[in-house]
Amino acid sequence: MTERAAPKLPVKSPARPWRVRVLLAGFVAFAVAVVWVTNQFLTERFTESTRNRAEVRLALYSGHLRSELQRASVVPLLLSRDPALIGALNSGDYTPTTQRLISYLEEIGAASLMLLDKDGRAVAATDRSRLGSSHRNAAYFIEALRSNDTIFTTTRTDSGAFAFFYSRKITVGGELMGAIVVGVDLQKFEQNWAGFSDAVFVTNSEGQIILATESRWRGRTEEEALAARSAPNAIQRALKATTDWGALPPDAYLSGEAVMRQDARIPFQGWRMTSFTTYASVRERVNGVLALEIMGFALLLAGTFYLMTRKALSRSLFFQRETVELRQLNNRLQREIAQREKAEKNLEVAEQTVEQTSKLAALGEMSAAVSHELNQPLAAMKTYLAGAKLLLQRKRPEEALSSFQRIDDLIERMGAITRQLKSYARKGGEAFETLDLRDCVSSALSMMEPQLKTRDIAVTRSLPSHPVTVRADRIRVEQVIINLLRNAVDATKQAERPEIEILLSTGDTATLTVRDNGTGIEDLESLFEPFYTTKAPGDGVGLGLAISSGIVSDLGGRLTARNAPDGGAVFEMQLPLHAEQRTAAE
Repeated sequence: MTERAAPKLPVKSPARPWRVRVLLAGFVAFAVAVVWVTNQFLTERFTESTRNRAEVRLALYSGHLRSELQRASVVPLLLSRDPALIGALNSGDYTPTTQRLISYLEEIGAASLMLLDKDGRAVAATDRSRLGSSHRNAAYFIEALRSNDTIFTTTRTDSGAFAFFYSRKITVGGELMGAIVVGVDLQKFEQNWAGFSDAVFVTNSEGQIILATESRWRGRTEEEALAARSAPNAIQRALKATTDWGALPPDAYLSGEAVMRQDARIPFQGWRMTSFTTYASVRERVNGVLALEIMGFALLLAGTFYLMTRKALSRSLFFQRETVELRQLNNRLQREIAQREKAEKNLEVAEQTVEQTSKLAALGEMSAAVSHELNQPLAAMKTYLAGAKLLLQRKRPEEALSSFQRIDDLIERMGAITRQLKSYARKGGEAFETLDLRDCVSSALSMMEPQLKTRDIAVTRSLPSHPVTVRADRIRVEQVIINLLRNAVDATKQAERPEIEILLSTGDTATLTVRDNGTGIEDLESLFEPFYTTKAPGDGVGLGLAISSGIVSDLGGRLTARNAPDGGAVFEMQLPLHAEQRTAAE
């Protein structure tokens, strides 16, 4: 006995690599899941914080722009009442006027100041190159003459940029003397915005971009500006796909890069400000955390491999010592094996002979039984077929139909024989037992619980306090209940508040009612026919209710369906009560 037990030591070793592979696969799957969940969580969190900072930054931008416009809007009113400027327009002496405007420019902080006479000629200007130029057709001069208030106008320069002016006419005693024009320096904001945001632009009430960190955007609409970029090549598209793999859905694409878009209204002539911020900072922060996680998993995996290597080395040394003993043992066993091999060969030949004899005997018995049971129907069918052929040749089809009916009865008899043989192999009668339908309902609900929770379906069940016993196959009864519940779940997909009601009652029979608040049943007549379904392709083939109806019929019950008056479908499964409970009920 000692010699036979020793060789069993190496038998356990092949199972260990499988366990190691399973553990390694589980570890890798866990690491991937952790990295994936971390990426999703941190991406959402960092994206939200970046979006909040962008909103605050956009509010500051719009506030500064509005403050600059409000501050500059007061300047034309003050200068239109300046006695020195009015005196220069009356006297026609403009020698000190330009210098006076230059001194005002430093105090006001405007882009430019210009004094026009009543003919629109520049008689004084902080930009001396404009002296003597005519502005009779300029919008800021024409609009100022038409109004008694300060007018704001926007004009496009030759360079493509926009210039912004406040203008106001100067009158003395109701007589027009000229106009004062104040240029507002808004281009300075574009430089400031470019230092903090990826892209910012301001649109007027017509949707035209008048200020932008990208000079090529000025004068275009937002759609035209975002489309004004070169098409990315294949390498750029591949890089974008890899860098944005974990980001949230982008608001827009700027130069081929996913960005988040922020929009704010400026309470000034319908202006709006829009900013774009890239996900680069979000990706960097997330990648930093993911790199630490991956490094930690890599170190843990390396440590595990090191320990496994040490263990494998110790086992190798142990097996080396065992090998010497096993060689000695094998030498002793070889002689015994040689003798036993000869005996086993003889025994194997004898076993094969006995097995073949048993198979032939069983085959003979089965063949005789089946042949005996099927030969008579087959012979009778042959006779009826020959008779039907003669009757058809003699043009007697009604009698031939009678022969075909007898052949059909014989085929049914042969089917009953084969079904009986199947029942012998299956032993289906042993599956019937006394069941409490309340337990079946609870078991079916337990199996359907994940689907019910996923859909957030309200399930109301009303079960009696006493047992409801039937004589049936538990698995098949639960299969019917699960099919009814699954149909109810599918029927309530469009409902805002899906509800399923389960009612179990007893009377002459045990009745289980499943009701939903779904769309109802369109064709009640074809409902229990095989392959009838209202589901989308791929969701079902229409065999569930047909199979369930067959199961309930085999159990001596009935499965019915109807539409509820207030909407939804109602299914009822009626099964005969167990004899003892029926007697007690009577």
